[in-house]
Amino acid sequence: MEDVKKRKIEEASGNGEEISTYSEDHLRSLLDPLAKPQLVDLLAKLGSQYPSIAEEIKGVASADPVHRKLFVRGLAWNTSSDTLRAAFSEHGEIEEGAVIYDKASGKSRGYGFITYKYMESTQHALRAPSKLIDGRLAVCNLACEGLSGTSATLDLTQRKLYIGGLSPNVTSEMLLHFFGRHGDIEEGSVAYDKDTNESRGFGFVTYRTVEAAKKAIDDPQKTLGGRNIIVKLADSHKGRTVQAQLPPAMVPMALPLAAGYPQPGKAHAGATPVGYGYPQTVAAYPDSSYPSPPTAPYQAQSQIPYPYYIGKQ
Repeated sequence: MEDVKKRKIEEASGNGEEISTYSEDHLRSLLDPLAKPQLVDLLAKLGSQYPSIAEEIKGVASADPVHRKLFVRGLAWNTSSDTLRAAFSEHGEIEEGAVIYDKASGKSRGYGFITYKYMESTQHALRAPSKLIDGRLAVCNLACEGLSGTSATLDLTQRKLYIGGLSPNVTSEMLLHFFGRHGDIEEGSVAYDKDTNESRGFGFVTYRTVEAAKKAIDDPQKTLGGRNIIVKLADSHKGRTVQAQLPPAMVPMALPLAAGYPQPGKAHAGATPVGYGYPQTVAAYPDSSYPSPPTAPYQAQSQIPYPYYIGKQ
Protein backbone atom coordinates (compact mmCIF):
# COMPACT_ATOMS: atom_id res chain seq x y z
CA MET A 1 0.00 0.00 0.00
CA GLU A 2 2.81 2.39 0.87
CA ASP A 3 4.52 1.57 -2.41
CA VAL A 4 1.37 2.52 -4.31
CA LYS A 5 1.18 5.90 -2.58
CA LYS A 6 4.80 6.60 -3.30
CA ARG A 7 4.35 5.68 -6.97
CA LYS A 8 1.30 7.98 -7.28
CA ILE A 9 3.17 10.86 -5.70
CA GLU A 10 6.11 10.33 -8.05
CA GLU A 11 3.79 10.20 -11.08
CA ALA A 12 1.99 13.37 -9.96
CA SER A 13 5.29 15.12 -9.45
CA GLY A 14 6.39 14.08 -12.91
CA ASN A 15 3.25 15.57 -14.43
CA GLY A 16 3.61 18.82 -12.49
CA GLU A 17 0.70 18.06 -10.17
CA GLU A 18 0.82 18.59 -6.41
CA ILE A 19 -0.93 15.99 -4.29
CA SER A 20 -1.04 16.05 -0.50
CA THR A 21 -1.85 13.07 1.65
CA TYR A 22 -2.77 15.35 4.59
CA SER A 23 -5.99 17.22 5.10
CA GLU A 24 -6.05 20.95 5.76
CA ASP A 25 -7.25 20.46 9.33
CA HIS A 26 -4.45 18.02 9.98
CA LEU A 27 -1.87 20.47 8.67
CA ARG A 28 -3.33 23.27 10.77
CA SER A 29 -3.00 21.14 13.89
CA LEU A 30 0.66 20.59 13.05
CA LEU A 31 1.38 24.26 12.30
CA ASP A 32 -0.50 25.78 15.22
CA PRO A 33 2.15 25.06 17.93
CA LEU A 34 4.98 26.44 15.79
CA ALA A 35 6.48 29.84 16.52
CA LYS A 36 6.47 32.66 13.95
CA PRO A 37 10.18 32.30 12.99
CA GLN A 38 9.62 28.60 12.31
CA LEU A 39 6.62 29.33 10.10
CA VAL A 40 8.53 32.01 8.20
CA ASP A 41 11.44 29.66 7.55
CA LEU A 42 9.09 26.90 6.44
CA LEU A 43 7.13 29.09 4.01
CA ALA A 44 10.31 30.66 2.64
CA LYS A 45 11.75 27.22 1.96
CA LEU A 46 8.58 25.97 0.27
CA GLY A 47 8.21 29.17 -1.74
CA SER A 48 11.74 28.87 -3.08
CA GLN A 49 11.04 25.28 -4.19
CA TYR A 50 7.51 25.67 -5.57
CA PRO A 51 6.61 28.75 -7.68
CA SER A 52 2.88 28.32 -7.02
CA ILE A 53 3.45 28.65 -3.28
CA ALA A 54 5.65 31.72 -3.88
CA GLU A 55 2.87 33.39 -5.86
CA GLU A 56 0.38 32.58 -3.11
CA ILE A 57 2.65 34.14 -0.48
CA LYS A 58 3.12 37.22 -2.67
CA GLY A 59 -0.63 37.66 -3.12
CA VAL A 60 -1.41 37.34 0.59
CA ALA A 61 1.38 39.76 1.57
CA SER A 62 0.20 42.40 -0.94
CA ALA A 63 -3.50 42.10 -0.14
CA ASP A 64 -3.42 44.79 2.58
CA PRO A 65 -2.43 48.26 1.23
CA VAL A 66 -0.95 49.09 4.64
CA HIS A 67 2.14 47.12 3.61
CA ARG A 68 2.34 48.85 0.20
CA LYS A 69 1.74 52.54 0.98
CA LEU A 70 4.62 54.98 1.55
CA PHE A 71 4.64 58.43 3.15
CA VAL A 72 7.09 60.77 1.38
CA ARG A 73 8.11 64.00 3.14
CA GLY A 74 10.57 66.79 2.41
CA LEU A 75 9.30 67.47 -1.11
CA ALA A 76 10.06 70.71 -2.92
CA TRP A 77 7.19 73.16 -3.28
CA ASN A 78 7.25 72.76 -7.07
CA THR A 79 7.28 68.95 -7.10
CA SER A 80 4.21 67.60 -8.90
CA SER A 81 2.45 64.25 -8.57
CA ASP A 82 3.86 63.14 -11.92
CA THR A 83 7.40 63.92 -10.78
CA LEU A 84 6.82 62.05 -7.53
CA ARG A 85 5.54 58.93 -9.31
CA ALA A 86 8.40 59.04 -11.81
CA ALA A 87 10.97 59.16 -9.00
CA PHE A 88 9.57 56.03 -7.29
CA SER A 89 8.63 54.05 -10.41
CA GLU A 90 12.10 52.49 -10.53
CA HIS A 91 11.17 50.19 -7.63
CA GLY A 92 8.08 48.68 -9.23
CA GLU A 93 4.60 49.23 -10.55
CA ILE A 94 2.78 52.09 -8.81
CA GLU A 95 -0.91 51.72 -8.10
CA GLU A 96 -1.41 55.27 -6.83
CA GLY A 97 0.76 58.31 -6.11
CA ALA A 98 0.06 61.96 -5.42
CA VAL A 99 1.40 65.13 -3.79
CA ILE A 100 -0.89 66.63 -1.15
CA TYR A 101 -1.96 70.23 -1.76
CA ASP A 102 -3.50 72.81 0.53
CA LYS A 103 -7.18 73.27 -0.30
CA ALA A 104 -7.22 77.00 0.41
CA SER A 105 -4.01 78.13 -1.31
CA GLY A 106 -3.62 75.29 -3.81
CA LYS A 107 0.09 74.99 -2.95
CA SER A 108 1.99 71.85 -2.07
CA ARG A 109 2.19 70.91 1.59
CA GLY A 110 5.62 69.35 1.11
CA TYR A 111 4.64 65.68 1.32
CA GLY A 112 2.80 62.97 -0.59
CA PHE A 113 1.99 59.24 -0.79
CA ILE A 114 3.02 56.34 -3.02
CA THR A 115 1.13 53.03 -3.13
CA TYR A 116 2.78 50.15 -4.96
CA LYS A 117 0.96 47.21 -6.49
CA TYR A 118 3.14 44.68 -4.69
CA MET A 119 4.63 44.67 -1.22
CA GLU A 120 8.09 43.69 -2.50
CA SER A 121 8.29 47.00 -4.41
CA THR A 122 7.65 48.86 -1.16
CA GLN A 123 10.39 46.91 0.59
CA HIS A 124 12.79 47.68 -2.24
CA ALA A 125 12.06 51.42 -1.96
CA LEU A 126 12.60 51.35 1.81
CA ARG A 127 16.12 49.97 1.38
CA ALA A 128 17.09 53.45 0.12
CA PRO A 129 14.57 55.76 1.83
CA SER A 130 16.31 59.00 0.81
CA LYS A 131 15.78 60.23 -2.74
CA LEU A 132 16.80 63.49 -4.46
CA ILE A 133 13.71 64.99 -6.13
CA ASP A 134 13.71 68.48 -7.69
CA GLY A 135 16.81 69.48 -5.78
CA ARG A 136 15.59 68.33 -2.37
CA LEU A 137 16.39 65.14 -0.51
CA ALA A 138 13.02 63.56 0.25
CA VAL A 139 12.58 60.70 2.71
CA CYS A 140 10.01 57.89 2.68
CA ASN A 141 8.71 55.41 5.23
CA LEU A 142 5.63 53.26 5.65
CA ALA A 143 2.55 55.46 5.84
CA CYS A 144 1.20 53.45 8.77
CA GLU A 145 4.23 54.55 10.81
CA GLY A 146 3.55 58.26 10.26
CA LEU A 147 6.40 60.48 11.52
CA SER A 148 7.70 57.68 13.74
CA GLY A 149 9.41 56.13 10.76
CA THR A 150 12.95 56.53 9.48
CA SER A 151 14.27 59.63 11.20
CA ALA A 152 12.05 59.96 14.27
CA THR A 153 14.35 58.04 16.58
CA LEU A 154 15.69 58.78 20.03
CA ASP A 155 19.02 60.11 18.69
CA LEU A 156 17.48 62.44 16.10
CA THR A 157 18.42 65.49 18.16
CA GLN A 158 22.07 64.41 17.91
CA ARG A 159 21.94 63.78 14.13
CA LYS A 160 20.01 66.78 12.81
CA LEU A 161 22.06 69.93 12.14
CA TYR A 162 21.07 73.54 11.55
CA ILE A 163 23.09 75.25 8.81
CA GLY A 164 22.92 79.05 8.96
CA GLY A 165 24.45 81.94 7.05
CA LEU A 166 23.96 80.36 3.61
CA SER A 167 24.47 82.41 0.48
CA PRO A 168 21.35 82.87 -1.69
CA ASN A 169 23.02 81.00 -4.56
CA VAL A 170 23.66 77.85 -2.49
CA THR A 171 21.33 75.07 -3.65
CA SER A 172 20.27 71.90 -1.87
CA GLU A 173 22.58 69.87 -4.13
CA MET A 174 25.53 72.01 -3.09
CA LEU A 175 24.57 71.69 0.57
CA LEU A 176 24.27 67.90 0.39
CA HIS A 177 27.52 67.57 -1.56
CA PHE A 178 29.40 69.74 0.95
CA PHE A 179 28.22 67.84 4.04
CA GLY A 180 28.19 64.41 2.39
CA ARG A 181 31.93 64.08 2.98
CA HIS A 182 31.31 63.47 6.70
CA GLY A 183 28.91 60.54 6.25
CA ASP A 184 25.65 59.29 4.77
CA ILE A 185 22.87 61.89 4.84
CA GLU A 186 19.35 60.76 5.60
CA GLU A 187 17.60 64.06 4.91
CA GLY A 188 18.67 67.57 4.03
CA SER A 189 17.71 70.69 2.13
CA VAL A 190 17.97 74.44 1.93
CA ALA A 191 14.89 76.15 3.38
CA TYR A 192 12.95 77.95 0.65
CA ASP A 193 10.18 80.51 0.87
CA LYS A 194 6.79 79.06 -0.12
CA ASP A 195 5.71 82.10 -2.11
CA THR A 196 8.91 83.20 -3.85
CA ASN A 197 10.78 79.85 -3.80
CA GLU A 198 13.92 81.78 -2.82
CA SER A 199 16.43 80.63 -0.24
CA ARG A 200 15.82 81.78 3.33
CA GLY A 201 19.53 81.67 4.14
CA PHE A 202 19.55 78.48 6.19
CA GLY A 203 18.92 74.75 5.89
CA PHE A 204 19.00 71.41 7.70
CA VAL A 205 21.04 68.23 7.35
CA THR A 206 20.20 64.97 9.11
CA TYR A 207 22.89 62.29 9.16
CA ARG A 208 22.31 58.59 9.59
CA THR A 209 24.77 58.39 12.49
CA VAL A 210 25.66 60.59 15.44
CA GLU A 211 29.36 60.25 14.61
CA ALA A 212 28.91 61.86 11.20
CA ALA A 213 27.04 64.80 12.76
CA LYS A 214 29.86 65.33 15.27
CA LYS A 215 32.42 65.36 12.46
CA ALA A 216 30.47 68.05 10.63
CA ILE A 217 30.30 70.21 13.77
CA ASP A 218 33.99 69.78 14.59
CA ASP A 219 35.16 70.39 11.03
CA PRO A 220 37.11 73.68 11.03
CA GLN A 221 36.38 74.27 7.32
CA LYS A 222 32.97 75.91 7.37
CA THR A 223 33.00 78.00 4.21
CA LEU A 224 30.35 77.38 1.55
CA GLY A 225 29.42 79.61 -1.36
CA GLY A 226 32.00 82.22 -0.34
CA ARG A 227 30.56 82.63 3.17
CA ASN A 228 31.38 81.37 6.61
CA ILE A 229 28.43 79.23 7.65
CA ILE A 230 27.05 78.22 11.04
CA VAL A 231 26.86 74.50 11.86
CA LYS A 232 25.25 73.36 15.09
CA LEU A 233 22.63 70.98 16.42
CA ALA A 234 19.18 71.95 15.21
CA ASP A 235 17.67 71.25 18.62
CA SER A 236 19.87 73.82 20.36
CA HIS A 237 19.04 76.47 17.76
CA LYS A 238 15.33 75.76 18.12
CA GLY A 239 15.51 76.05 21.90
CA ARG A 240 17.08 79.50 21.79
CA THR A 241 14.61 80.69 19.22
CA VAL A 242 11.62 79.66 21.29
CA GLN A 243 13.08 81.26 24.37
CA ALA A 244 13.55 84.56 22.55
CA GLN A 245 10.05 84.59 21.18
CA LEU A 246 8.29 83.65 24.39
CA PRO A 247 9.40 85.86 27.31
CA PRO A 248 8.23 84.98 30.79
CA ALA A 249 4.65 86.03 31.28
CA MET A 250 3.90 88.68 33.91
CA VAL A 251 0.45 88.55 35.42
CA PRO A 252 -0.62 91.69 37.28
CA MET A 253 -2.11 90.96 40.69
CA ALA A 254 -4.19 93.40 42.69
CA LEU A 255 -3.42 93.39 46.40
CA PRO A 256 -6.32 94.04 48.78
CA LEU A 257 -5.92 97.12 50.94
CA ALA A 258 -7.25 97.79 54.38
CA ALA A 259 -10.09 100.22 54.94
CA GLY A 260 -8.97 103.81 55.02
CA TYR A 261 -6.37 103.36 52.30
CA PRO A 262 -7.89 104.34 48.98
CA GLN A 263 -6.81 102.32 45.94
CA PRO A 264 -5.61 104.19 42.85
CA GLY A 265 -8.44 104.94 40.47
CA LYS A 266 -11.16 103.95 42.94
CA ALA A 267 -13.18 106.04 45.32
CA HIS A 268 -12.81 105.31 49.01
CA ALA A 269 -15.86 103.31 50.07
CA GLY A 270 -14.94 102.69 53.68
CA ALA A 271 -15.92 99.04 53.49
CA THR A 272 -14.80 96.46 55.96
CA PRO A 273 -11.37 95.13 54.91
CA VAL A 274 -11.22 91.55 53.69
CA GLY A 275 -7.45 91.22 53.97
CA TYR A 276 -4.18 93.07 54.24
CA GLY A 277 -1.52 93.41 51.59
CA TYR A 278 2.01 94.67 51.79
CA PRO A 279 2.62 97.95 53.72
CA GLN A 280 1.52 100.92 51.66
CA THR A 281 2.85 104.48 51.72
CA VAL A 282 0.26 106.77 53.22
CA ALA A 283 0.24 110.51 52.65
CA ALA A 284 -0.25 112.87 55.58
CA TYR A 285 -3.73 114.14 56.28
CA PRO A 286 -4.21 117.68 54.99
CA ASP A 287 -4.66 120.55 57.47
CA SER A 288 -4.03 118.23 60.38
CA SER A 289 -4.27 119.92 63.76
CA TYR A 290 -2.48 117.07 65.49
CA PRO A 291 1.18 117.62 66.26
CA SER A 292 3.75 114.99 65.35
CA PRO A 293 4.61 112.53 68.12
CA PRO A 294 7.73 113.27 70.19
CA THR A 295 11.01 111.86 68.95
CA ALA A 296 12.49 111.28 72.42
CA PRO A 297 13.36 107.69 73.35
CA TYR A 298 10.57 105.71 74.81
CA GLN A 299 10.32 105.66 78.61
CA ALA A 300 8.03 103.25 80.33
CA GLN A 301 6.94 105.64 83.12
CA SER A 302 6.70 108.81 81.09
CA GLN A 303 3.47 110.26 79.87
CA ILE A 304 2.94 112.06 76.61
CA PRO A 305 1.15 115.37 77.08
CA TYR A 306 -1.70 116.09 74.72
CA PRO A 307 -2.71 119.63 73.84
CA TYR A 308 -5.98 120.86 75.26
CA TYR A 309 -8.64 122.28 73.10
CA ILE A 310 -10.54 125.15 74.64
CA GLY A 311 -13.92 125.53 73.19
CA LYS A 312 -16.15 128.51 73.46
CA GLN A 313 -18.06 128.68 76.69
